[in-house]
Amino acid sequence: MHHDARKIEALTRELLLALGENPDREGLKGTPRRVADAMGFLTSGYRADPVKLINGAIFTQATNSMVIVKNIELYSLCEHHMLPFFGLCHIGYLPNGRVFGLSKLARLVDMYARRLQLQERLTEQISQAIMDAIDATGVGVMIEARHLCMMMRGVEKQNSVMVTSSVLGTFRESAATREEFLALIGSRAT
Repeated sequence: MHHDARKIEALTRELLLALGENPDREGLKGTPRRVADAMGFLTSGYRADPVKLINGAIFTQATNSMVIVKNIELYSLCEHHMLPFFGLCHIGYLPNGRVFGLSKLARLVDMYARRLQLQERLTEQISQAIMDAIDATGVGVMIEARHLCMMMRGVEKQNSVMVTSSVLGTFRESAATREEFLALIGSRAT
């Protein structure tokens, strides 16, 4: 997906005018450019290649123990209001002879988060990408996030956290596997 920084800059200037602001006043002079840069970064996941991102970071490992990575920080933009949602992502998977390099799961989370998203879809995209990349026996992904579109707009339920999960393979089929995953992430998930 193409990112047109110049057009975003022009549209941001128009938006400021439409809001009744003066885009030429000192504090706003550089805002259109800054917004274009920020939006480019926050939607960079559209232009990332998951295969390239994961390539070279999958290792052969003769283990069938559950791998858990919890408290991966997550920042995204909701597609309904283009306002941030943020929180933690917890991942568990049962390897089938191959495991991920540690930092790659966090990068995978970032790649899908840096798009206009729904938390539910984001959770599913991450679990499916893990399943596909290493042909895992099972995958569980849980995201706990706060949504600024809810916190800032009238509802003002500042402490509400939305929790979504996606379970594939043995995590879906086996209650014991699911419970093990939840127990392991629950020991330090906040």
